[in-house]
Amino acid sequence: MDDSAINWREALFNRRMLVCVFTGLASGMPLYLLLQLVPLWLRDQGVSLTEIGLFALLGMPYTWKFIWAPFMDRWTPPFLGRRRGWMLLSQVALLLGIGAMGMFEPQQSLPVIAGLCLAVAFFSASQDVVIDAYRREILPDAELGLGNSIHITAYRLAGLVPGSLAFILADYLPWSSVFWITGAFMLVGVGLSLLAPEPDTEKPAYHGLADTVIRPFREYLTRRGWKGVLLVLSFMVLYKLGDNMATALSSPFYYDLGFTKSQIGVVAKNAALWPAILGGLLGGVVMLRLGINRALWLFGVVQVVSILGFAVLAQAGAVLWLLGVVIAFEYTGVGLGTAAFTAFIARETSRTFAATQFALFTALAAVPRTLANASTGIIVEQVGWYDFFLLCAVLALPGMLLLLWVAPWHGQAQE
Repeated sequence: MDDSAINWREALFNRRMLVCVFTGLASGMPLYLLLQLVPLWLRDQGVSLTEIGLFALLGMPYTWKFIWAPFMDRWTPPFLGRRRGWMLLSQVALLLGIGAMGMFEPQQSLPVIAGLCLAVAFFSASQDVVIDAYRREILPDAELGLGNSIHITAYRLAGLVPGSLAFILADYLPWSSVFWITGAFMLVGVGLSLLAPEPDTEKPAYHGLADTVIRPFREYLTRRGWKGVLLVLSFMVLYKLGDNMATALSSPFYYDLGFTKSQIGVVAKNAALWPAILGGLLGGVVMLRLGINRALWLFGVVQVVSILGFAVLAQAGAVLWLLGVVIAFEYTGVGLGTAAFTAFIARETSRTFAATQFALFTALAAVPRTLANASTGIIVEQVGWYDFFLLCAVLALPGMLLLLWVAPWHGQAQE
């Protein structure tokens, strides 16, 4: 028992965990801007729910990032090294792209805004490729659960910038100022790129363009086999399907219930602050004790139940205290599930081809967020918010069933 406590303290309080905090903050902010701030901005400017839902298709770079990830594995920028150089380039592009977005009016320039959203998604996905590889390379296998939990906790907390601070500022400042202020928070990532050490990982030798693209995928297929690959990839697509759909239009959902922008910013987002912190750290500790497999089971159940909380809120209406309770539970439960899921993905990757394999797996996880979420606005307008959330809970079940094969409760070779 004492040894476990010592290991827990040593794992939690080291520089690698601090780096995971900053990778989460830098990685999460652009995605939450696209998922939370942009939908509310468009809704506030009179754009329909159907059009807002279709904006989810602009997140396709998150799905296809494994295509250019091999080149980020192979080529090194002329400054800061292979990982930090790519991080800095993508972060500067994100700062400028986010700031420029608010300079246009949705009613007059919706195609231009769509193009900027696509650019932000591309550079955000590219940043994720290199940040995920960086984190995989600096974390020992024993710290994958805790390190990824801390990363996910910071990732979700980063959503408070576009999903809370920006909402409040929008009541007092023009949208152009709101977007530049939000974009400036990418300086957190710039600081990480400039100050963090470059991982001491051997770069594999490549033989031509085809080898650059094919070799990372061939390594995983050889290691897992066709059956294992199909089961794992199906699991990665389905495990977060219901959760992603349920939260795709969360900001317009709160807005349609009758909450003001300031209430959404203060209550709906800040109610998630401490549950996200405690849930993320608790998830990391649980994975240290029980392992990643059992955490996927436990946290997956909580994740399904948390989706039903939105259905309760849809029935109750604009009840401020209930909004806080539902959001706090969602951030605790879904945060736990995401932490275990990300740790599972990290465990599946090879250190040698971390960027490409991590990009492939997280891209598959983004498939439901990109494709299924594009239909959420149409579904809501047809069946209403309450039935929509019940459907999301049902769609979360197939991913849970796949745990029987990809992460059984009692033991597993990779565990």
